[in-house]
Amino acid sequence: MGFDKNITELRKDYLLQTLSESEVSSNPIVQFEKWWLEAIKSEIEEINAMTLATCNSKGQPSARVVLLKDFSEEGFIFFTNYNSRKGKDLSQNPFAALVFFWKELERQVRIEGSVKKISESDSDEYFLTRPQASRLGAWSSPQSSFITDREILEKNVEYYLQFFNNGDIPRPGYWGGYIIKPSLIEFWQGRPGRLHDRIQYIASDPGWQINRLAP
Repeated sequence: MGFDKNITELRKDYLLQTLSESEVSSNPIVQFEKWWLEAIKSEIEEINAMTLATCNSKGQPSARVVLLKDFSEEGFIFFTNYNSRKGKDLSQNPFAALVFFWKELERQVRIEGSVKKISESDSDEYFLTRPQASRLGAWSSPQSSFITDREILEKNVEYYLQFFNNGDIPRPGYWGGYIIKPSLIEFWQGRPGRLHDRIQYIASDPGWQINRLAP
């Protein structure tokens, strides 16, 4: 088989930083916050963009980019339509994986864990912070469903704009937040020659087990 040299010759050597067991926190959430704050200082656009991978009951995977909206010792939170493909996947198989890639810092973070919905009150609280257009969008889009054309969405927006009469737009019951409780978190720092640093945390009782992985 022949390979396209325009693709195979695309490569970058990673030279910026290192990562060792002696440098990292014993708590992966503390370590994530450290990297998070460094990413903010670097003025990276949409540092909260993360790839979310889910599987249905048959083990068929699906991945897409979503936005992180909060994180704590409890886990990592994102919001979506419960009837979307990811929502249906999570109802059948409540486990997921996340990937953050901050190329400007030559860093990647992988997270795996169990998933559950957050409380309705917490979902309500976040929903009311969204811009009006985003709240209307949640009502107007039957996410992941087949539609004949974009005009359907535009008509739905007009309908709900009139329905709510420019007043408060509440959260639809089919839309809300999920929290991923991590069982594994891996920090990846690019290094020269593809000999990258990989430090992995695995949840154990008590605390976290820390290991270095071969690149």
